[in-house]
Amino acid sequence: MPAARSPLTAYLVAVLAIGFLSAMDAAMKTVGLTYGALAALSWRALVAAPLVGLVYFMVRKGPPSRDGLKLHLIRGTIMVPMSFTFFWGLNHVPMAQAIALAFVAPLLALVLAGPLLGEKVGKRVVAGSLLAFAGILLIFIGQAQADLGREALLGSLSILFSALLYAFNILLMRRQSQQAGPWEIAFFYFAVSGAGFWLVSLFVGLPAFPASEITAFGAATALSITGMLGLAWAYAHGEAGYLSSTEYSGFVWAAFIGFLVFGEIPSGWTVIGAVAIVTGCWIAAKVAPVDHAMEAA
Repeated sequence: MPAARSPLTAYLVAVLAIGFLSAMDAAMKTVGLTYGALAALSWRALVAAPLVGLVYFMVRKGPPSRDGLKLHLIRGTIMVPMSFTFFWGLNHVPMAQAIALAFVAPLLALVLAGPLLGEKVGKRVVAGSLLAFAGILLIFIGQAQADLGREALLGSLSILFSALLYAFNILLMRRQSQQAGPWEIAFFYFAVSGAGFWLVSLFVGLPAFPASEITAFGAATALSITGMLGLAWAYAHGEAGYLSSTEYSGFVWAAFIGFLVFGEIPSGWTVIGAVAIVTGCWIAAKVAPVDHAMEAA
């Protein structure tokens, strides 16, 4: 049983962890722009898996159950196309826009929970989903107005596809968190998805090691591990409903870091669209807690 902590402490740790993950996105984008998303993901997993595994095998109390291992394998497999489509899209759109579009994942999870888990989808979830959809349209209108080109459009569609996959991932995480601790989840995430990335590489060509972006690569790996564990600590010491609003600090972090690193300035359309998406999530969250959408990209 975790020691009692101030709810504010858990909240601030969650916000800081999301900041780490936003900085990780920037570092991954830096590597991906030079070497491609697959190379960034493959090498990050190859380095992170043994580092996290070292701690996991030191602290674990026993091997995962058969059902737990099945969940690790399914979730890790889904993470391969989910992570690739997110980071490929991130290479072609501003960070703030990418995060705003990714915010729809929790809402999609609430909608999918109806047919997949038999959970009731109420009017608030429907209303929130419609408002979030309007926000997506606003972002695409702004993208068309700015004439960012075909690659930006494909990048946005790629991120939306990633959000759809993450919605399934959220449903798996609900069950996974009941059977495994954060170190186990992190280890199998990197190990299984990493094996998937390298398996894909056998067919499309082995990725080059990001030697010229070694600083960004190292930062991406460290920030990914730190952010994941920070969120796990926060959610172990605070209630999910209370902490779920920290999710939306990701847009502010992404806008700030995107400007600092890449000189990106979010358009008014993106800001208004993000507000609509966040409001839609808030409306839906009055019925059920909105799971964290950025926990493991």
